Amino acid sequence: MQDVLGLSLLDLTRAIREVAPEPYRAAQIQRWIWDRRAASFGEMTDLPRAMREALADRFEIGLPRVAGRSPSVDGAEKFLLELADGVRVEAVYMVDSRRRPAAETSESAPGTRITICLSAQAGCAVDCVFCVTGRLGAGRNLTAGEIVGQYLVLARERRFGPREANVVFMGMGEPLLNVANVSAALDLLAREVSPRRTTLSTAGIVPGIEVLAGRPYRPNLAVSLSAADDTTRNRLMPVNRTYPLARLFAALKMWPLEKGRRITFEWVLIAGVNDSPEMARRLVALARQLPSKVNLIPLNESAKWLPGLKRPSPAVVDAFARTLSQAGVDVTVRWSKGLQADAACGQLKGRETPRGNRREGGSTGP
Repeated sequence: MQDVLGLSLLDLTRAIREVAPEPYRAAQIQRWIWDRRAASFGEMTDLPRAMREALADRFEIGLPRVAGRSPSVDGAEKFLLELADGVRVEAVYMVDSRRRPAAETSESAPGTRITICLSAQAGCAVDCVFCVTGRLGAGRNLTAGEIVGQYLVLARERRFGPREANVVFMGMGEPLLNVANVSAALDLLAREVSPRRTTLSTAGIVPGIEVLAGRPYRPNLAVSLSAADDTTRNRLMPVNRTYPLARLFAALKMWPLEKGRRITFEWVLIAGVNDSPEMARRLVALARQLPSKVNLIPLNESAKWLPGLKRPSPAVVDAFARTLSQAGVDVTVRWSKGLQADAACGQLKGRETPRGNRREGGSTGP
């Protein structure tokens, strides 16, 4: 059966026209799936019964199956989701209870900000040393339907409505190695999550950055940087050998930025590797090249998956941040949510054993 989740309104209209010939039926179905969170055609009570039965015979709403849930004491929750072919990926629900501007506050959860972290691939081939996901090796690309299906499942399970959540593509995989499906998913998600509330994180896949730059509406762009010289970045993020810093920054300078928008640089702080005052000064020089802000992420340690890598002390983290701030760089230290559920930045994996013989030290991901 054909999955309707990843279809645009036009494609859905064409797909169902033999059983639902009226053009407005596709819009009805999309409203049920997105606005009312329907999981089956049987729930769509304003469609004739015979039409619902015919749709159910030929099509499916391919929501992933919830295979596991791991709540964290900070309100985050990691979901293990099984796709139709048995592949498993992880998505994360996060909530921030700090007050928000009135224009951004949802009716159902006043004063809170919901963020959904989505995966774009099953596994990852980019192989950054500080992230668990790449320890699993390359996995397949997710379809647009499988990507938005994660969002809709979490919406059903956590009972949040349209326009109540932010979305970040910081889950499993490198989104810009799956740019066509991610772009289609962005179009579908835009129905209820604006581009200004959507962030895509990349390890620096320059051709993908160039493709997204050509979109009429773009998400916020976050770039995993973690080193300010090619030698160190080659060691931490092998993708830098293909897209070194000079080429990466040339692409970033071409990224269209509307008034008030900036590029985010993500910097995973690893003790004794990239946390020195000299590295902070080099980061200042890079960050000043374009409108930007820096998120410092103290390493989320894993003795099993990232042996030998340690988080810097709070004093070192503070000193690194202070160097940036005193130089005029907008900087935030991001202490990750979901640590107790292995749902924090760099911890998503979807399975429990590495694929093949991976080198010591870990790998990619959010």
